[in-house]
Amino acid sequence: MASILGFGAMRLPILDGDDSEIDEPKAIELIRYAVDQGVNYLDTAYNYHQGRSEEVLGRALRDGYRAKVKLATKMPVWKAEKKEDFQALLEEQLSRLSTERIDFYLLHGLGSKSWPKVRDLGVMEWAEKRRKSGEIGEIGFSFHDNLEAFQSIVGDYDWTFCLIQYNYMGIAEQAGKAGLEYAASRGMAVLVMGPLKGGRLAGAPTKVKSLWGQVQTHRSPAAWALRWVWNHPQVTVALSGMGSLKELKENLAAAEEARVNVMSEEELRTIDQVRAAYAETMAVNCTECKYCLPCPTGVEISRIFSIYNDAERFENYGDPAFTYRYFLKPEQRAEACNQCGECEDKCPQGLPIREWLGKVSQAFSAPLIS
Repeated sequence: MASILGFGAMRLPILDGDDSEIDEPKAIELIRYAVDQGVNYLDTAYNYHQGRSEEVLGRALRDGYRAKVKLATKMPVWKAEKKEDFQALLEEQLSRLSTERIDFYLLHGLGSKSWPKVRDLGVMEWAEKRRKSGEIGEIGFSFHDNLEAFQSIVGDYDWTFCLIQYNYMGIAEQAGKAGLEYAASRGMAVLVMGPLKGGRLAGAPTKVKSLWGQVQTHRSPAAWALRWVWNHPQVTVALSGMGSLKELKENLAAAEEARVNVMSEEELRTIDQVRAAYAETMAVNCTECKYCLPCPTGVEISRIFSIYNDAERFENYGDPAFTYRYFLKPEQRAEACNQCGECEDKCPQGLPIREWLGKVSQAFSAPLIS
C-alpha cells in the first residue's frame, strides 16, 4: 500500500542557489523524517538536480531505510538512441541509487514524439525482461503532453501506473481531469505531480487570502491544494517536492485528514473562486520544473518567470526588478536570449517562452531608483 503523500526528490534543499549542489545533510534528514512518519513512496529521476538527486537519495536510504520504502525513478528516454542504451541507463541508475532493484520504473516525459521512438526501439520488450530478472518492479510513465497523446500511450501497453501533472489550476491542462479518469477506468494507478503547481499554490495573494478566509475550517493554501487532489477517488499518490522540514510537516498534517470525496460543496465552490482569482494574478503559467534548462546561452528561464510572476501578482515591480537586475548575471537575464527556441521544445506547458522573455525584458528595462 502506497502512502497518499509521496516524497518528490526534485526540489531538495540546495546550497547558494545552485541546483546541482544539494545540501546533503538537510536532504537526508528530510527524507528520513518523511519515511519515519509513514511516507513510503519516494520519487526521483535521472536528471533531477543535474544528476545528483539519485545519488543523494541512495545515500539517504542507507541504514535500513531502503527496506521501508518503494523507490521510483525515471529513465531519460531522450538519451536512448539504440536498444542497448536502455540497459546502460538502468545500470547507471541502479549504481547511483545504490540498490539492486527499482520498484517503480517510469519512462520519463513520454509524449507524441518520444513514445514512438522508444516504443519502436523495443523498450517495452526490454522492460519486461528486466522485470522478470528483478531489476525493476512495476512499469509506468510520466507525462507532459496533450490528452490525445496521453490516451494513445495508455492504450499501447498494459501499464501498471502513470504520473501526471494535476492541480486545481490545471484541470484542463495536459492529461487533465479527462486523462485522470481515463487512466483510472483502464485499471491504472494514477500518481499526481505538481499538486501545488510547483509551489505556486502554497502562497496566496491578497485576493486569494480573502477567499480562504471565508471557509470555516482554517487550512494553509498548500493544505487546501493537496486536499483537493486527494478528494479525487482516481488519485493514488500525490507527490510533493518538500525542501524544508516546515513544508514536510505541513503536508504530513494535511495527509492525516485527507479522504476521498471529503470536500463539501462549499469547499469546492471556494476552490472554483480561488481558481478564478489566481487566473487573474499569474502572468506566466510556469511551474518551475526546469525542463527548459540548461539554456544554451545561460538564461535562467524559470527563475526569471518566477520573479516576473511575483511582480504581476503583487502589482509591485520594485523588489522584483531589483532582484532581476542585481541577483542575475547579464548572461542569465532575458536579454541574453538568442531566440533559438530549444526551451520551447522542452517545455511541458507548451509556453511561448521567447515571447514571454521579451515581455520580461521590457518590463524590467526601466532604470531603478535607489
